[in-house]
Amino acid sequence: MRVLAVDPGLTRCGVGVVEGVPGRPLTLLEVGVITTPAAHQTPRRLLSIELGMAGWFDRHRPEAVAIERVFADANVSTVMGTAQVTAVVMLLAERRGLPVTLHTPTEVKAAVSGNGRADKAQVTAMVTRLLRLEAPPRPADAADALALAICHVWRGGTQSRLAEAVTAARPPTHRPHPSGAARP
Repeated sequence: MRVLAVDPGLTRCGVGVVEGVPGRPLTLLEVGVITTPAAHQTPRRLLSIELGMAGWFDRHRPEAVAIERVFADANVSTVMGTAQVTAVVMLLAERRGLPVTLHTPTEVKAAVSGNGRADKAQVTAMVTRLLRLEAPPRPADAADALALAICHVWRGGTQSRLAEAVTAARPPTHRPHPSGAARP
């Protein structure tokens, strides 16, 4: 599975692409950060992010998209920018027919480090180890995107396959015809 993962942010948007399957070593394809100047108006910044993200989608042709779930924060403008970037990425994925999964920071930390309360240094160290990197990915937004991708490969992909298997195993439901008459 090839996952494009995004740590959304209006100033710095971390992006990572990882390929792999649960239980096997993962492969880093690319990691980076899309930045926008704080001095620019929000619509211009969102357009820059959209254009940058479209390049990532086109280069890597992911099978799934993982995004960090927006959480409440005292800083409303930060939450708004994060939510707006999330929407841009969701639209890009939807236009390409790709499934999108939102993962909470706690879920990502637990998947990567085994501890949902791990700090950034612990998560970055595990990302470096799991992807067999020579140096930790920088900045932190890039490392966070890779942690999301790892989490999705290990958890999201498995959860999706389990849900599909459950749906396929269920016997079809027969609903009575609205007129009350039996169907032929």
